[in-house]
Formats: sequence, C-alpha cells, structure tokens
Amino acid sequence: MEIRRAATVDELIAAGHLFDQPVRPEWARLFLDRQGHHLFLAYEDGGPVGFVSGVETAHPDKGHEMFLYELAVDEPYRRRGVGRALVRELAALARELGCYGMWVAVDTGNDVALAVYRSADGKDDGAATVVTWDFG
Repeated sequence: MEIRRAATVDELIAAGHLFDQPVRPEWARLFLDRQGHHLFLAYEDGGPVGFVSGVETAHPDKGHEMFLYELAVDEPYRRRGVGRALVRELAALARELGCYGMWVAVDTGNDVALAVYRSADGKDDGAATVVTWDFG
C-alpha cells in the first residue's frame, strides 16, 4: 500500500467511488487550495482504495488541532489496515504541524469506525455529543 497526499483535482475525481457524493471539480479545487485542508489517498492494485481528510482548526486560547473530517475505505480493502494507516498518516501530519491534538465525531453505534480509530491509537473519552445544523 502507498499513501500520498492528494494534490490535484484529477486525483480526487479518480477516487470518486470513495466519496459519499460525486466529486465536484470546483469544490475539489477549493478544498485543495485552502490552507489547513488535508487529504491523503491510499493506493493498492494501481488505484485509490481509501482516503482520510482533515481540517486544522485554531482558537485564541487553545492553539490549533486537527479535525479528522472523513475516512473511507473501499469495501474489498477493509479490515486490512488501510484505515488505520490513513488515520496515522493524518495524525503524523498533525504532530508535524504542531497541533495539540486530533479529534473525530463518530455516529453512535458505529463500532467499525470506533475500532479503526482505536487501532490507530485514538481514545474514546465517551463524553461527546454532536449537535448539527442543516443549512441545506
């Protein structure tokens, strides 16, 4: 397996099967051009099989941290360490950038995601609830 940081819209379009919705080139360009936005792709068998995206956040009294925005691994490649490797890659970047930590929100009962994050050294503190606003 090879993990590379995404640098082009074409790379994201080629990984389109991993995303929830079709990749829109203008949004992909916006993501890639924004400082603090990061996306790593995992490759096996000549094509993309997974990705992790993260966004640096900053606050006046806390410094900055990494928000793990999304993780996806193509079905045939699950349970082979791809997700763990991607999460560890993002965590390594966060440490390199001086982030004080990294976090992710996980749907209640998503035991598969929790297992991946725990296998990549994440700790579930059990103290969070996610509140959302839908503007769309």
